[in-house]
Amino acid sequence: MYLYVLQFQYCLLINLIHKKYRLIIFGDTNAKENEDVRNYTYSNYGTVRLLHADTGEVENLSMEQYLYGVVSAEMPVDFSLEALKAQAVVARTYTVYKMFKGSKHSEADICDKADCCQAWISKENRLAKWDENERESNWQKITTAVNATVGKIVTYNGEPINAFFHSNSGGTTETVANVWGGSNYPYLQSVETSGEDEYTQYASTLTLTKDEVLQKIQETHPEAQIDFNSENAIQILEYTDSGRVKTVQFGNVQISGVEARTIFGLRSAKFSVDIGDTITFNVTGYGHGVGMSQTGADAMAKTGANYEQIINHYYTDVKIENI
Repeated sequence: MYLYVLQFQYCLLINLIHKKYRLIIFGDTNAKENEDVRNYTYSNYGTVRLLHADTGEVENLSMEQYLYGVVSAEMPVDFSLEALKAQAVVARTYTVYKMFKGSKHSEADICDKADCCQAWISKENRLAKWDENERESNWQKITTAVNATVGKIVTYNGEPINAFFHSNSGGTTETVANVWGGSNYPYLQSVETSGEDEYTQYASTLTLTKDEVLQKIQETHPEAQIDFNSENAIQILEYTDSGRVKTVQFGNVQISGVEARTIFGLRSAKFSVDIGDTITFNVTGYGHGVGMSQTGADAMAKTGANYEQIINHYYTDVKIENI
Protein backbone atom coordinates (compact mmCIF):
# COMPACT_ATOMS: atom_id res chain seq x y z
CA MET A 1 0.00 0.00 0.00
CA TYR A 2 2.84 2.37 0.89
CA LEU A 3 4.51 1.64 -2.46
CA TYR A 4 1.27 2.33 -4.28
CA VAL A 5 0.90 5.73 -2.54
CA LEU A 6 4.47 6.66 -3.50
CA GLN A 7 3.84 5.68 -7.14
CA PHE A 8 0.61 7.68 -7.20
CA GLN A 9 2.33 10.75 -5.71
CA TYR A 10 5.14 10.39 -8.25
CA CYS A 11 2.66 10.32 -11.13
CA LEU A 12 0.94 13.46 -9.79
CA LEU A 13 4.28 15.25 -9.51
CA ILE A 14 5.32 14.31 -13.04
CA ASN A 15 1.94 15.45 -14.35
CA LEU A 16 2.27 18.84 -12.63
CA ILE A 17 5.80 19.31 -13.97
CA HIS A 18 4.66 18.28 -17.44
CA LYS A 19 1.78 20.80 -17.41
CA LYS A 20 3.99 23.58 -16.07
CA TYR A 21 6.60 22.85 -18.76
CA ARG A 22 4.01 23.06 -21.51
CA LEU A 23 2.71 26.39 -20.17
CA ILE A 24 6.18 27.89 -20.06
CA ILE A 25 7.13 26.73 -23.53
CA PHE A 26 3.89 27.09 -25.46
CA GLY A 27 1.87 29.63 -23.45
CA ASP A 28 -1.89 29.92 -23.12
CA THR A 29 -2.46 29.94 -26.89
CA ASN A 30 -2.20 26.13 -26.93
CA ALA A 31 -4.64 25.59 -24.07
CA LYS A 32 -7.43 24.53 -26.41
CA GLU A 33 -5.18 22.07 -28.23
CA ASN A 34 -4.15 20.47 -24.96
CA GLU A 35 -7.62 20.33 -23.45
CA ASP A 36 -8.03 16.60 -24.07
CA VAL A 37 -4.53 15.61 -22.95
CA ARG A 38 -3.81 17.75 -19.88
CA ASN A 39 -4.95 15.05 -17.45
CA TYR A 40 -3.06 12.18 -19.08
CA THR A 41 0.11 11.12 -17.26
CA TYR A 42 2.80 9.23 -19.14
CA SER A 43 4.98 7.09 -16.91
CA ASN A 44 8.13 7.13 -19.05
CA TYR A 45 7.26 8.52 -22.45
CA GLY A 46 5.86 11.99 -21.81
CA THR A 47 8.76 13.90 -23.36
CA VAL A 48 10.34 13.22 -26.74
CA ARG A 49 13.90 14.33 -27.47
CA LEU A 50 13.65 15.26 -31.15
CA LEU A 51 16.80 15.61 -33.25
CA HIS A 52 16.48 18.17 -36.04
CA ALA A 53 18.70 16.50 -38.61
CA ASP A 54 19.46 19.64 -40.63
CA THR A 55 20.76 21.65 -37.67
CA GLY A 56 21.81 18.98 -35.18
CA GLU A 57 19.68 20.68 -32.52
CA VAL A 58 17.80 18.50 -30.02
CA GLU A 59 14.40 19.81 -28.95
CA ASN A 60 12.35 18.48 -26.04
CA LEU A 61 8.65 18.21 -26.86
CA SER A 62 5.71 16.65 -25.09
CA MET A 63 4.56 13.45 -26.78
CA GLU A 64 1.40 15.05 -28.13
CA GLN A 65 3.13 18.22 -29.34
CA TYR A 66 5.60 16.00 -31.17
CA LEU A 67 2.83 13.90 -32.70
CA TYR A 68 0.99 16.94 -34.04
CA GLY A 69 4.07 17.54 -36.17
CA VAL A 70 4.42 13.90 -37.20
CA VAL A 71 0.80 13.31 -38.23
CA SER A 72 0.64 16.59 -40.14
CA ALA A 73 3.88 15.70 -41.95
CA GLU A 74 3.18 12.03 -42.63
CA MET A 75 -0.49 11.95 -43.71
CA PRO A 76 -2.57 14.32 -45.88
CA VAL A 77 -4.95 16.33 -43.73
CA ASP A 78 -7.82 15.68 -46.14
CA PHE A 79 -7.76 11.99 -45.22
CA SER A 80 -10.58 10.74 -43.00
CA LEU A 81 -10.37 11.48 -39.29
CA GLU A 82 -10.26 7.76 -38.42
CA ALA A 83 -7.29 7.30 -40.74
CA LEU A 84 -5.56 10.23 -39.04
CA LYS A 85 -6.30 8.67 -35.65
CA ALA A 86 -4.76 5.40 -36.84
CA GLN A 87 -1.70 7.34 -38.01
CA ALA A 88 -1.46 9.03 -34.61
CA VAL A 89 -1.52 5.69 -32.76
CA VAL A 90 0.97 4.12 -35.15
CA ALA A 91 3.32 7.13 -34.95
CA ARG A 92 3.09 7.15 -31.14
CA THR A 93 3.84 3.41 -31.12
CA TYR A 94 6.80 3.81 -33.45
CA THR A 95 8.17 6.56 -31.19
CA VAL A 96 7.71 4.57 -27.99
CA TYR A 97 9.31 1.53 -29.64
CA LYS A 98 12.39 3.63 -30.40
CA MET A 99 12.49 4.88 -26.81
CA PHE A 100 11.82 1.40 -25.42
CA LYS A 101 14.38 -0.46 -27.53
CA GLY A 102 16.97 2.29 -27.74
CA SER A 103 17.44 5.01 -30.33
CA LYS A 104 20.04 5.00 -33.09
CA HIS A 105 20.67 8.62 -32.08
CA SER A 106 22.72 8.74 -28.88
CA GLU A 107 21.64 12.27 -28.03
CA ALA A 108 17.95 11.96 -28.94
CA ASP A 109 15.03 9.56 -29.02
CA ILE A 110 14.18 10.10 -32.68
CA CYS A 111 14.93 12.43 -35.61
CA ASP A 112 12.70 14.37 -37.99
CA LYS A 113 13.76 12.66 -41.24
CA ALA A 114 11.33 10.22 -42.89
CA ASP A 115 14.12 8.15 -44.45
CA CYS A 116 15.68 7.59 -41.01
CA CYS A 117 12.91 7.70 -38.42
CA GLN A 118 9.64 9.47 -39.23
CA ALA A 119 8.84 12.86 -40.70
CA TRP A 120 8.05 15.86 -38.50
CA ILE A 121 7.17 19.48 -39.26
CA SER A 122 6.70 22.42 -36.92
CA LYS A 123 3.26 23.98 -36.54
CA GLU A 124 4.51 27.24 -38.02
CA ASN A 125 5.89 25.57 -41.15
CA ARG A 126 2.87 23.32 -41.52
CA LEU A 127 0.41 26.21 -41.36
CA ALA A 128 2.45 28.14 -43.92
CA LYS A 129 1.95 25.33 -46.44
CA TRP A 130 -1.85 25.38 -46.16
CA ASP A 131 -4.23 27.93 -47.67
CA GLU A 132 -4.91 30.66 -45.14
CA ASN A 133 -8.65 29.97 -44.97
CA GLU A 134 -8.01 26.28 -44.14
CA ARG A 135 -5.23 26.60 -41.59
CA GLU A 136 -7.30 26.69 -38.43
CA SER A 137 -9.66 23.84 -39.40
CA ASN A 138 -6.81 21.69 -40.71
CA TRP A 139 -4.76 22.09 -37.55
CA GLN A 140 -7.81 21.38 -35.41
CA LYS A 141 -8.33 18.14 -37.32
CA ILE A 142 -4.72 17.09 -36.69
CA THR A 143 -4.87 17.86 -32.98
CA THR A 144 -8.23 16.13 -32.66
CA ALA A 145 -6.81 12.93 -34.17
CA VAL A 146 -3.86 12.97 -31.76
CA ASN A 147 -5.78 14.03 -28.65
CA ALA A 148 -8.59 11.50 -29.24
CA THR A 149 -6.05 8.68 -29.06
CA VAL A 150 -3.84 10.07 -26.29
CA GLY A 151 -1.70 7.44 -24.59
CA LYS A 152 -2.70 4.62 -26.93
CA ILE A 153 -0.09 2.40 -28.56
CA VAL A 154 -0.08 -0.93 -30.40
CA THR A 155 1.42 -3.86 -28.50
CA TYR A 156 2.31 -7.49 -29.15
CA ASN A 157 2.92 -9.75 -26.13
CA GLY A 158 2.82 -6.69 -23.92
CA GLU A 159 5.51 -4.70 -25.73
CA PRO A 160 5.25 -1.85 -28.27
CA ILE A 161 5.54 -3.05 -31.85
CA ASN A 162 7.88 -1.79 -34.53
CA ALA A 163 5.04 0.03 -36.23
CA PHE A 164 6.14 0.44 -39.82
CA PHE A 165 3.85 2.27 -42.22
CA HIS A 166 3.96 3.42 -45.83
CA SER A 167 1.96 5.32 -48.43
CA ASN A 168 0.31 2.71 -50.66
CA SER A 169 0.72 -1.08 -50.66
CA GLY A 170 -0.53 -1.61 -54.19
CA GLY A 171 -3.19 -3.95 -52.84
CA THR A 172 -1.03 -6.19 -50.63
CA THR A 173 1.43 -5.37 -47.85
CA GLU A 174 4.88 -6.96 -47.57
CA THR A 175 6.72 -8.88 -44.85
CA VAL A 176 9.82 -7.39 -43.23
CA ALA A 177 12.26 -10.10 -44.31
CA ASN A 178 11.54 -9.44 -47.99
CA VAL A 179 12.54 -5.80 -47.58
CA TRP A 180 15.33 -5.67 -45.01
CA GLY A 181 16.19 -9.35 -44.52
CA GLY A 182 16.43 -11.06 -41.15
CA SER A 183 13.41 -12.55 -39.42
CA ASN A 184 9.80 -11.58 -39.93
CA TYR A 185 7.86 -10.01 -37.10
CA PRO A 186 4.76 -12.09 -36.27
CA TYR A 187 2.61 -8.95 -36.22
CA LEU A 188 3.81 -7.73 -39.63
CA GLN A 189 2.23 -10.23 -41.99
CA SER A 190 1.23 -9.69 -45.61
CA VAL A 191 -2.42 -8.60 -45.81
CA GLU A 192 -4.66 -7.51 -48.64
CA THR A 193 -6.43 -4.19 -48.74
CA SER A 194 -8.91 -2.73 -51.20
CA GLY A 195 -9.55 0.76 -52.49
CA GLU A 196 -5.94 1.83 -52.90
CA ASP A 197 -6.25 2.05 -56.68
CA GLU A 198 -8.38 5.19 -56.21
CA TYR A 199 -5.31 7.15 -55.06
CA THR A 200 -2.60 8.80 -57.15
CA GLN A 201 0.04 6.93 -55.13
CA TYR A 202 -1.18 3.60 -56.56
CA ALA A 203 0.48 3.63 -60.01
CA SER A 204 3.48 5.33 -61.56
CA THR A 205 5.89 4.86 -64.45
CA LEU A 206 9.53 5.65 -65.07
CA THR A 207 10.99 5.69 -68.58
CA LEU A 208 14.74 5.69 -69.17
CA THR A 209 17.00 5.28 -72.16
CA LYS A 210 18.99 2.07 -72.39
CA ASP A 211 22.18 3.99 -71.73
CA GLU A 212 20.65 5.50 -68.58
CA VAL A 213 19.64 2.06 -67.31
CA LEU A 214 23.12 0.67 -67.85
CA GLN A 215 24.74 3.73 -66.30
CA LYS A 216 22.59 3.52 -63.15
CA ILE A 217 23.32 -0.20 -62.73
CA GLN A 218 27.06 0.36 -63.20
CA GLU A 219 27.12 3.00 -60.46
CA THR A 220 26.74 0.18 -57.93
CA HIS A 221 27.78 -2.78 -60.11
CA PRO A 222 30.66 -1.60 -62.35
CA GLU A 223 30.94 -5.08 -63.90
CA ALA A 224 27.43 -4.91 -65.36
CA GLN A 225 26.93 -5.44 -69.09
CA ILE A 226 23.53 -5.57 -70.81
CA ASP A 227 22.93 -6.76 -74.35
CA PHE A 228 19.62 -5.08 -75.14
CA ASN A 229 19.33 -7.13 -78.34
CA SER A 230 18.90 -10.23 -76.18
CA GLU A 231 15.36 -11.21 -75.20
CA ASN A 232 16.71 -11.82 -71.70
CA ALA A 233 18.34 -8.39 -71.37
CA ILE A 234 16.20 -7.67 -68.30
CA GLN A 235 14.39 -10.53 -66.58
CA ILE A 236 12.32 -10.68 -63.43
CA LEU A 237 13.30 -14.04 -61.98
CA GLU A 238 11.25 -14.28 -58.79
CA TYR A 239 8.39 -12.56 -56.97
CA THR A 240 7.53 -12.41 -53.28
CA ASP A 241 4.17 -13.70 -52.09
CA SER A 242 2.85 -10.14 -52.14
CA GLY A 243 3.68 -9.74 -55.84
CA ARG A 244 6.80 -7.60 -55.43
CA VAL A 245 9.97 -8.31 -57.35
CA LYS A 246 12.26 -10.50 -55.28
CA THR A 247 15.04 -11.02 -57.83
CA VAL A 248 15.69 -9.32 -61.18
CA GLN A 249 18.51 -9.73 -63.68
CA PHE A 250 20.03 -6.88 -65.66
CA GLY A 251 22.35 -8.49 -68.22
CA ASN A 252 25.02 -10.32 -66.24
CA VAL A 253 24.02 -8.84 -62.87
CA GLN A 254 21.37 -10.26 -60.56
CA ILE A 255 19.97 -8.02 -57.82
CA SER A 256 16.99 -7.87 -55.47
CA GLY A 257 13.85 -5.96 -56.29
CA VAL A 258 14.49 -3.74 -53.27
CA GLU A 259 17.92 -2.81 -54.63
CA ALA A 260 16.46 -2.16 -58.08
CA ARG A 261 13.93 0.17 -56.47
CA THR A 262 16.76 2.09 -54.80
CA ILE A 263 18.97 2.24 -57.89
CA PHE A 264 16.24 3.59 -60.17
CA GLY A 265 14.32 5.59 -57.58
CA LEU A 266 11.13 3.59 -58.07
CA ARG A 267 8.17 4.20 -55.78
CA SER A 268 7.87 0.50 -54.99
CA ALA A 269 9.47 -2.89 -55.56
CA LYS A 270 6.23 -4.05 -57.19
CA PHE A 271 7.03 -3.38 -60.82
CA SER A 272 7.19 -4.77 -64.34
CA VAL A 273 9.59 -3.80 -67.13
CA ASP A 274 8.76 -3.01 -70.76
CA ILE A 275 11.66 -3.06 -73.20
CA GLY A 276 11.38 -1.16 -76.46
CA ASP A 277 13.33 1.76 -77.81
CA THR A 278 13.36 2.84 -74.17
CA ILE A 279 12.98 1.00 -70.86
CA THR A 280 9.77 1.61 -68.91
CA PHE A 281 9.18 0.55 -65.31
CA ASN A 282 5.49 0.17 -64.48
CA VAL A 283 5.19 0.53 -60.71
CA THR A 284 2.34 -0.34 -58.37
CA GLY A 285 2.21 1.11 -54.85
CA TYR A 286 4.37 3.62 -53.01
CA GLY A 287 6.82 2.77 -50.24
CA HIS A 288 8.38 -0.34 -48.74
CA GLY A 289 4.96 -1.94 -48.23
CA VAL A 290 5.47 -3.06 -44.62
CA GLY A 291 2.82 -2.41 -41.99
CA MET A 292 -0.03 0.07 -42.37
CA SER A 293 -0.83 1.50 -45.76
CA GLN A 294 -1.87 5.12 -45.29
CA THR A 295 -4.07 5.24 -48.38
CA GLY A 296 -5.43 1.82 -47.42
CA ALA A 297 -6.27 3.20 -43.98
CA ASP A 298 -8.14 6.09 -45.57
CA ALA A 299 -9.97 3.73 -47.93
CA MET A 300 -11.05 1.60 -44.96
CA ALA A 301 -12.17 4.68 -43.03
CA LYS A 302 -14.32 5.76 -45.96
CA THR A 303 -16.19 2.44 -45.74
CA GLY A 304 -16.90 3.00 -42.05
CA ALA A 305 -13.93 1.39 -40.30
CA ASN A 306 -12.67 3.07 -37.13
CA TYR A 307 -9.02 3.51 -36.24
CA GLU A 308 -8.92 0.36 -34.10
CA GLN A 309 -10.28 -1.76 -36.98
CA ILE A 310 -7.73 -0.21 -39.33
CA ILE A 311 -4.85 -1.00 -36.99
CA ASN A 312 -6.02 -4.55 -36.35
CA HIS A 313 -6.24 -5.13 -40.09
CA TYR A 314 -2.68 -4.13 -40.81
CA TYR A 315 -1.01 -5.53 -37.68
CA THR A 316 -1.69 -9.17 -36.80
CA ASP A 317 -2.68 -10.36 -33.29
CA VAL A 318 -1.97 -7.02 -31.63
CA LYS A 319 -3.65 -5.04 -28.86
CA ILE A 320 -4.27 -1.32 -28.55
CA GLU A 321 -3.34 -0.35 -25.00
CA ASN A 322 -2.63 2.70 -22.89
CA ILE A 323 0.89 3.46 -21.70
